[in-house]
Amino acid sequence: MPKYFGTDGFRGKAGEDLRADHAYKIGRFLGWYYAQNGHKARVVIGKDTRLSSYSLEYAVAAGLTASGADAYMLHVIPTPGVSFAVRQGGFDGGAQSGDGTFYSADYEDNSDK
Repeated sequence: MPKYFGTDGFRGKAGEDLRADHAYKIGRFLGWYYAQNGHKARVVIGKDTRLSSYSLEYAVAAGLTASGADAYMLHVIPTPGVSFAVRQGGFDGGAQSGDGTFYSADYEDNSDK
């Protein structure tokens, strides 16, 4: 798998470069990371309206809960809304599946942030 994770998240063609198992691993890592200090993470998850965002959202939530964290699903919400929810709700972090700022012409690319 090539390097896709950068400052803007993990990007790739949905179902090929970016699959649900990748999103699950991201969720598992986040939950594991917070658990290292005995802290149970509280993480919000948002998504855009692309069909692939649904499986990515649920995969991140599954990874988080599998590692002992609490996942709060916001469903369809823009990225700034996830940031707002993190700050206002006192959450440990947030994840966004998809971001409309880089829609491709074929509508198949997606991301996890």
